[in-house]
Amino acid sequence: MKDLNETKAAARKIAFANRKAAFQAARESGGAQGGYLSEVLAGYRGVPLSGFMPILTEIDPLPAMAEACAHGPVGVPVIQWPNHPLSFSRWSPETEMVAGAFGALIPRVNDYFEPEILIVPLLAYSRHGGRLGYGGGFYDRTLEMLRAKRATLAIGFAFAGQEMEDLPLEETDQPLDLIVTEKGVITPS
Repeated sequence: MKDLNETKAAARKIAFANRKAAFQAARESGGAQGGYLSEVLAGYRGVPLSGFMPILTEIDPLPAMAEACAHGPVGVPVIQWPNHPLSFSRWSPETEMVAGAFGALIPRVNDYFEPEILIVPLLAYSRHGGRLGYGGGFYDRTLEMLRAKRATLAIGFAFAGQEMEDLPLEETDQPLDLIVTEKGVITPS
């Protein structure tokens, strides 16, 4: 396990650098980041979904989330306890937000629900649906819990420059069903 943890730590270091470069390139180009995400979500109008509040150099899903609010419930993740699944609180562009765990914004007043679609942030992805996150396991635990109850779609949202081959994955890592970047949609093979 120590070797895998060291391998994941090394992969995260590379992935952070790749994401930072992709983020800077996107800022310099001024191009839209969420156009393809909006197109994907349009096929699921009204289905409860959760996005995320971008931190650091994460790609920005907020415009697509705002569009989805016109058709059904949209939420954001809330970390309530370490080593537990995430909770999801309703969000709209008008929601008053406060700082939550790890610096991500959360609603000041929570209104929890269970989404059927999760737009998932990440450090790196593979074309096979692998996802490298920050290492807390929150999304893996959450997807496992939700998928045990019902079909739950996990959409990895990232810059195209975050793709990596040979991600160090564990059996507990939950796969992505789709990967959406600023350049297109990838269906894992």
